[in-house]
Amino acid sequence: MTTAKIGIIGGSGLYKMEALKEVQEVAIETPFGRPSDAIILGKLDDVPVAFLARHGRNHTLSPSELPFRANIYAMKSLGVEYLISASAVGSLKEAAKPLDMVVPDQFIDRTKTESRPFLGKD
Repeated sequence: MTTAKIGIIGGSGLYKMEALKEVQEVAIETPFGRPSDAIILGKLDDVPVAFLARHGRNHTLSPSELPFRANIYAMKSLGVEYLISASAVGSLKEAAKPLDMVVPDQFIDRTKTESRPFLGKD
């Protein structure tokens, strides 16, 4: 298996997926450099998926060091069409308790500082 339609990018605390079967590790070089780590291909309930630890398996990359473009490009190069990304963030509001799911309405785009276009577009 060298392709997967579904990609999963794990955030802090999600460095590997125990449920993956038929695991294969793939190191990919992209025009934007290397992704955060090798991509792990496997099957989750017989569905091919590609998994990437966003900060590296040993959490070696800080948020400002993440190679966002390389991560997405690597996933796309493996045929990924649907991308699920898990993130863990804190809150200063008492109403948002641990394990609550929140849909943010504001984002910090750290890709604006990168000089090269992504997938041929500015």
